[in-house]
Amino acid sequence: MDDCIFCKIGKKEVPASIIYEDDNSLAFLDIKPHSKGHTVIIPKDHCVTIFDVEDETYLNLMKTVKRVMSLLKDKLHTDGFNVGWNHNTAGGQVVPHLHIHIFPRYSGDGGGSMHSIINNPQGSVEQVAELFKK
Repeated sequence: MDDCIFCKIGKKEVPASIIYEDDNSLAFLDIKPHSKGHTVIIPKDHCVTIFDVEDETYLNLMKTVKRVMSLLKDKLHTDGFNVGWNHNTAGGQVVPHLHIHIFPRYSGDGGGSMHSIINNPQGSVEQVAELFKK
């Protein structure tokens, strides 16, 4: 996509602090980091959500996540990680190109777990489970 900032980064048309690259994916430091080493991983081919990628692309992305986490741990001596992506605007996605965030974590950094993102359960577990039985 011609106007996609992440596609432009992938094509090296826009500068980025790239820390890992292979034929299919690219990892670069986020320009507005939430932790030291906050990294974004993208597939080089344009896609908006996880539902838009082939299984092979998805598997490659997950391999890249693992490689980059290892790299961050080695270089930054992290104590942990939060990893994930914002899916569609309701999930907080701002750039319409699939991208996975790696947040390096450090003991005492004041951050929360994935459970701190949202706390708005609607219905009991049993009620929701029933929806999958139909």
